[in-house]
Amino acid sequence: MLWRKRLFASSIVAGALASQAFAFDFGRPATQDDIKAWDIDVRPDGKGLPDGSGTVVKGKQVFADYCAACHGDNGQGGIKDRLVGGQGTLASNTPVKTVGSFWPYATTLFDYIHRAMPYPTPGSLSNDETYAVAAYILSLNGILPSDGKLDRESLPKIKMPNRDGFTPNREFDPARLFGKK
Repeated sequence: MLWRKRLFASSIVAGALASQAFAFDFGRPATQDDIKAWDIDVRPDGKGLPDGSGTVVKGKQVFADYCAACHGDNGQGGIKDRLVGGQGTLASNTPVKTVGSFWPYATTLFDYIHRAMPYPTPGSLSNDETYAVAAYILSLNGILPSDGKLDRESLPKIKMPNRDGFTPNREFDPARLFGKK
């Protein structure tokens, strides 16, 4: 019974707190420059891609310097995920999900590398290095030629092998999920 009293008291306190506006006496409003520094997402259509460019050749060196320790030489897998291969395996009993077999958009590869890689120092690669690593990974998967180059114009034009593999389930109805009809 004690837990019910505590739950009731907690809900009253939470309700009271939620109904009041609080003024914290620290920090400052974000400036447009603050927002711009954090607004680094890249959409599947390429909106948000920064200036810069990178080649497969440069990407091979950047990959060796920053990525191979985790993803193995040539992206074949190491202590972290394999990035290469797997084409044609998704419908099998043993699918191999890699950039080349699973990812629907090349732009999201840039976005992920730019934000989250390399593992110990995420976000430390320059735009040019990120374009280069993306070019190298796409080349290893046979999606970009070995003399290929990527930039904000060319990257969104790449059609990934599994782009059409992500389709909504016709039987899924979000309204049913939340009990609304």
